[in-house]
Amino acid sequence: MPIPDYQAIMLPLLRFAGDGIEHSLRDAIESLAAEFKLSDGERRELLTSDQQEVFANRVGWARTYMKKAGLLRSTRRGFFQITERGQAALVQKAARIDSRFLNQYQEFRAFRALRKLPTNGEPEDDEQTRTPEEALERAYQSLRTDLAADLLTQIKQNPPALFERLVVELLVKMGYGGSRKDAGRAIGKSGDEGIDGIIKEDKLGLDVIYIQAKRWEHTVGRPEIQKFAGALQGQRARKGIFITTSDFSRDAHDYASRIDSKIVLIDGEQLAQMLIDHNVGVAVIANYEIKRVDLDYFTEP
Repeated sequence: MPIPDYQAIMLPLLRFAGDGIEHSLRDAIESLAAEFKLSDGERRELLTSDQQEVFANRVGWARTYMKKAGLLRSTRRGFFQITERGQAALVQKAARIDSRFLNQYQEFRAFRALRKLPTNGEPEDDEQTRTPEEALERAYQSLRTDLAADLLTQIKQNPPALFERLVVELLVKMGYGGSRKDAGRAIGKSGDEGIDGIIKEDKLGLDVIYIQAKRWEHTVGRPEIQKFAGALQGQRARKGIFITTSDFSRDAHDYASRIDSKIVLIDGEQLAQMLIDHNVGVAVIANYEIKRVDLDYFTEP
């Protein structure tokens, strides 16, 4: 089953705390994961930032919202307990506790107003079931997807020499080829809207990698990969990277996975993401830092 959103977690979390004793957030996460029958993969799924598990993040925000409404209270760092208001909410036997349910409490309405969230009880849409971190990451991924598409368009519209320069710059940023000058000498034009060459795998030149990059619109098929594998043997290279601005057929992927030579296939989407990750052909226009309260700072020694 899909990982429940934080609003769907509120009522089970309140029931978990219904015994009135103090509970740790970690115990709540483990208990609710079992209640929702999450698989190990779902339990370990991370936010895009790779900094926190999705389910743990959602349980944390479910607790936060119910604390703001006065249904739960913090007892000490990482621990919480149900309040009298929370017990009264359980007595109501509501089918679901969510933002609309919590809106009956003045403290929660004040919290929503502070965060500039809607308070008029309109139906919840997909945006309102995301935690703030998830909403921020979704917006970031949307911007990144648009940027990748624009980047590929620019590559295809500009002269082949620019494509050659981008590939060289990317490989150097990734740690291959030594200096940019060395990498530029190692990679040359092949005359068919692509480039090829041999580049050092590390600065010491202990191994080499054969490179082929094609600025194509059509899908790269198995015959091209077979020719590339033959070129590897001719150059006495055991490793190769085939880059394209388009994509690869299933047969091409299947062939590359079955041969002895190690060939990595990088399609246009992957290429664009790598360029973004290594700041090649893109410019930073803004940086945002996500911060939280440093509870250690407020803990008495």
